[in-house]
Amino acid sequence: MSTELQYQITPELQYQISKLLYQEAYLLDNRKFKEWLELLTDDLIYRMPLRETVEGGIEAKNIVEEMAYFEETKKSLTTRVNRLYTKSAWVENPATRQRHFITNIMIDGTSNPDEYKVRSYFLFQRSRGSTHDIEQMFGERNDIIRKENGEWKIASRTIYPDQTVITTMNMSMFL
Repeated sequence: MSTELQYQITPELQYQISKLLYQEAYLLDNRKFKEWLELLTDDLIYRMPLRETVEGGIEAKNIVEEMAYFEETKKSLTTRVNRLYTKSAWVENPATRQRHFITNIMIDGTSNPDEYKVRSYFLFQRSRGSTHDIEQMFGERNDIIRKENGEWKIASRTIYPDQTVITTMNMSMFL
């Protein structure tokens, strides 16, 4: 990171971007999906590439960028969210109980003063109905956070799960 960009990361900026990510977690955990969509830019790319187990030691590349569990846009996410408010969203009936835990938020500047690269770690836990089973996913998120019309928004998110086998029953959750 260049010295010039390093000075742009102030405690106030760290607070504002962290607050955005915590607000996002709150909205998702409380099923406020339409409000969550407002945190996303119109040109959003939201994806989760595959992780694979490979031999070759610590330098082996284990992310397959060419393949993804999902690759969404704001338009496709809006369609998914709108479906949750219909009777055809049987996967969410009864509604799941979920929590998003966000930590290790690191911010790097870009050449655009209104846009930052943000890396964070996540732990997602979800339970369904009366079962004792708890689904979980954890990993790293790489975001581009951009200021638009005076508000911070998520312009891009790439989710890198630590698991190579996804054990959740479905991918109806948003990470």
